[in-house]
Amino acid sequence: MAKLTQAQLASRWHISPRTLEQWRWLGKGPKFLKIGARVLYDETEVEAFEAAQLCQNTHGRLASERL
Repeated sequence: MAKLTQAQLASRWHISPRTLEQWRWLGKGPKFLKIGARVLYDETEVEAFEAAQLCQNTHGRLASERL
């Protein structure tokens, strides 16, 4: 399983690494692995998180997700 660093994930999503730090503190975002001070994201967890964020309109998630 491929692992992404905070910098790699931030680059992938075009967001600040600081945003990912804040999300971890708040318990948001994809699951992560922390070894010492190093944080890694499993690519399958990232892809699952991305899939869960799919929206059909600005009112929320896809209809099948709300059932």
